[in-house]
Amino acid sequence: MTPIITLEKLTKSYGKSRGIIDVDLEVERGEVFGFLGPNGAGKTTTIRTMLDLIRPTSGRALVFGIESSVDPVSIHRRIGYIPGEFALYDRLTGRQTLEYFANLRGGVDPAYQASLIERFELEAGKRFKEYSKGNKQKVGVIAALQHRPELLILDEPTSGLDPLVQQTFFTTLREHVAGGATVFLSSHILSEVEKSCQRVAIIRDGRLVKLGTVDGLRDLAHHQVELRFAGAVPSDTFAHIAGVSDIVAEDHTLRMRVAGPITPVVRAAAQFELLDFVSREPSLEETFLAQYGREAAGAGTDDR
Repeated sequence: MTPIITLEKLTKSYGKSRGIIDVDLEVERGEVFGFLGPNGAGKTTTIRTMLDLIRPTSGRALVFGIESSVDPVSIHRRIGYIPGEFALYDRLTGRQTLEYFANLRGGVDPAYQASLIERFELEAGKRFKEYSKGNKQKVGVIAALQHRPELLILDEPTSGLDPLVQQTFFTTLREHVAGGATVFLSSHILSEVEKSCQRVAIIRDGRLVKLGTVDGLRDLAHHQVELRFAGAVPSDTFAHIAGVSDIVAEDHTLRMRVAGPITPVVRAAAQFELLDFVSREPSLEETFLAQYGREAAGAGTDDR
């Protein structure tokens, strides 16, 4: 079976600025594929090149077996796309914006469009310029979904959405995939991809550094843990525990990085009078900084 997406040595050079270099990957029909990386790693450049919004310096991208630079119109007819940043017509209402995109597609099922508007609780009568970032993102999500595309290409799709709306989004996404669709999901949030994707590719400094199943991500995952005690506690109590590193002591508080099971840390903390326990999963950006070092992870904010 022909993969839905095939990237072959895909390269885009911006001169001195970072682009992408020799990106090779395949996305199979019916899968949810995660494309991970810190800001500036090359996620958006890869997607724009796949869609022929920019042309590659070398290599090629095929979507539905069609080379993107040869017949992009045929590709665009069959996809739904949420760009990382988008601006629409300020004076149109949300409903008018959705109708505009529906008409470009030759029409959509009005009942399905209405169900998405209701599901995402979009105030469709407001003008686009009056929307918050979250409501603007809802318009983009509905516009991408309303024609039931074969392939969804999503660049940071939950940006600006509150947690409840994010849940609605991923529920809707699962239903769409159950109907036979394929999803290419770009994100920098590790937990988001772990919950929704079967396979992932990780890009750093424009190059793929990891490609495999979601289970393969767990060797990167870690937690930032903060323990506040009633009195002083020696940091050596935790230093010998497997997976614990970067311990910082401040007054009666210990902060540390924990990779793997957190149970041994809890047991060690229970020996003392513990006032507070906070465990936080970091963003992928923080994970990369811890895993590869700040210079390797890239400090730029340009999300090319």
